[in-house]
Formats: sequence, structure tokens, C-alpha cells
Amino acid sequence: MSSRTSPIGPSITIRRAAARDAKRLTRLVRGSSAYEGKYAAAVAGYRVGPDYIEAHRAFVAVGADEQGGRVLGFYSLILSPPELDLLFVADEAQGRGVGRLLVAHMQSEARAAGLHSVKVVSHPPAEGFYHRAGAVRIGTTLANPPAVLWDRPEFEFRVPPE
Repeated sequence: MSSRTSPIGPSITIRRAAARDAKRLTRLVRGSSAYEGKYAAAVAGYRVGPDYIEAHRAFVAVGADEQGGRVLGFYSLILSPPELDLLFVADEAQGRGVGRLLVAHMQSEARAAGLHSVKVVSHPPAEGFYHRAGAVRIGTTLANPPAVLWDRPEFEFRVPPE
């Protein structure tokens, strides 16, 4: 799948993120209902800037047809050490398989880069998603006030060879 555009079904395409996506990705992060209430401070000033997009393997899931080209979700993969740094799905797109498509794409990118596993430090409300997507719980990252006030589950995606 690499850096080229990858069609996923008739209405969703995963493509490499571009600097022009920065504002949309920032809005998706800041508007995520998973970060309401006690978690709101974690994303209040968060910014996915063009510099971040250029420095990481960031990919977006874009809806076509009835979605009108809307960004439905995105992820970023760090190669060293291997980590899924961000994965967000727009609230209105959750439950439609977008997250699973992004995870499968991430695993393909990781495999192409020669990785055997990818770590994820999860947001607590996303723990169930990662488990269902095939990640294995490997530990806990303890709270680090004032930046993060809660413990976070750590997962690992194993990247099987083709």
C-alpha cells in the first residue's frame, strides 16, 4: 500500500496525508467525543501541523461519493521506535469499519518498513477498539501530570509477514 493512494471499497480511500490536511486533522482531534469531560484538556490545544505530517507517515481515510471527500479518520506511524502515534476516526464515521481499515493499512505500512510489531499507548476509552482490532495488551503507561492525568493502556500490534 505504501505511499500511494489505496482505494478501500467503493467509498473510502486511504492516502498519504498532505500539509493541506493539517487543519482538518486538528479539528478531528479536538472535536473527538472520546476526549470530552475529564479528557478534554489533553486535546484542547493539540495541533496536527504540516511539520508533523511531513515528519511522520501520516495517512487519511477519505470518503468519496456521498461523503464528498470528507476526512473520515487518520493515523500516523513512527518507525523508530515503532509506534502508532495517532489514530482518530470522526465521530460520525465510527462503527463503519474506518478504524479497522486504518489499522490494516498501518500494518501493511509497518510490514513494508520491515517492522514486526507496533506499540500503541491508548487513550482509555479506545482500549476496547484496540483489543477488537487485534492488538495485545502489554502494559500500562502511568500518568504524567500535568500533561496526562490518567494511566493509559499499552498495546502491541503484531505485524505478521505476508
